[in-house]
Amino acid sequence: MYAIVDIETTGSSPHTEKITEIAILLYDGEKVVKEYSTLINPEKEIPFYITSLTGITNEMVATAPKFYEVAKEIVELTDGRIFVAHNASFDYSFIKSEFKQLGYEFKRHQLCTVRLSRKLIPGLRSYSLGKICNELNIYIQNRHRAAGDALATARLFDYLIRLEKSNKLFEENEETLFRGLHPDFNKKQLLSIPEETGVYYFLDDHNNVIYIGKSRNLHKRVLSHLSNNSSQRALQMKESIVTIGIEITGSELIALLKESDEIKKHKPLYNRSQRWSVFTYGLYSYTNTNGYTCFKIDKNTEKSGLPITSFRSVREAREEMHRQVKINHLCQKLSGLYDAAGACFYYPLNECKGACIQKEDTLSYNQRAQRIFNAFHYERQNFFIIDKGRNNEEKSAVKIENGRFIGFGYFPVDADLRYLSELDEYIQHYKDNRDVQRIIVSYLRKKKVEKILKF
Repeated sequence: MYAIVDIETTGSSPHTEKITEIAILLYDGEKVVKEYSTLINPEKEIPFYITSLTGITNEMVATAPKFYEVAKEIVELTDGRIFVAHNASFDYSFIKSEFKQLGYEFKRHQLCTVRLSRKLIPGLRSYSLGKICNELNIYIQNRHRAAGDALATARLFDYLIRLEKSNKLFEENEETLFRGLHPDFNKKQLLSIPEETGVYYFLDDHNNVIYIGKSRNLHKRVLSHLSNNSSQRALQMKESIVTIGIEITGSELIALLKESDEIKKHKPLYNRSQRWSVFTYGLYSYTNTNGYTCFKIDKNTEKSGLPITSFRSVREAREEMHRQVKINHLCQKLSGLYDAAGACFYYPLNECKGACIQKEDTLSYNQRAQRIFNAFHYERQNFFIIDKGRNNEEKSAVKIENGRFIGFGYFPVDADLRYLSELDEYIQHYKDNRDVQRIIVSYLRKKKVEKILKF
């Protein structure tokens, strides 16, 4: 854990000058988990040129706490954490001096982002916070204020950590982990892939999309593809990848919906069987000669017609059907799970009522079989699914109307929505199909969303 620190002061010498503002961000190696900032009464005049630079006036700090009043919080926030700052010796020396005047020895391990930047990004004309952030397209809000500069330092530090990890990864595994990549593949592009939920795209040297996938951790999933030497197909795909594109969705449900739509749209070479459908096996129904409703699992093709629902694999389909058969006391044989001339395996166990050998009347059996159809359809006809957005300032919304998927979008958390219909302006329309229905029904059955709003 790191404590990323920035201060503003009345001058440049820790022996004669005082702190006017401090910000501390706790960073766990992946994200900022806590923020703290406060003005501090320096108990002396702030020079005009300092006010011109920072915007902090004597009036602003007149009622602010004195350093000894916030000292305990500073100790607790930085205790056991590495002290990180841009030009760390400056910030550290001021804080150490303030504590020394209180009779307390402040001692922390330091890490300077200036030194780390020089090591990892050599050759820049300037390593000042403003210049390096401008070079890396890191936006600084409230420059020369502690909170703004601390946040910029945190973003810079995050970039540097990822750069260092990637450099080590490339150095240690150049011959094995990334063997067989296209000569034009730039490994540094991996630095921009976050550990977020979303959809990723692999493009070849002609900018054609050759593979699309989704993941709750885009960075790890992409690396797993690039380190996969387990099959000829995996090696061929690796050799073709030149560019990686990503789209953060925040919501895993939207990532699934986006992946399905994009595969149908682009028909990527290496998605193969998923070109027509993300779900390659379907559950189909028919009535046998004895009048019983029967089910079978078969490959989805354009000639198969619409299945009741679809699955990614035979295994997934069989597992779900075993579950449904057990819940609804159906016959394994009539559900395509047991192949025998006589009774099914469940009949001697009294879990099948004998439809397999015509001992149960068709009406009562078919009524229970109808539950299979109901299990794979929406429980409601009109509703919005509200879940996380791509950042803390927004939420996602998926709309179902009259039992059909309309689309999805994102809306601000502070949006003044008096009526649910006002969400419509944020919804981008997409095509409805059996895959989409399967994705949504399955997701709602297995995963939690923030809320479902009926209309």
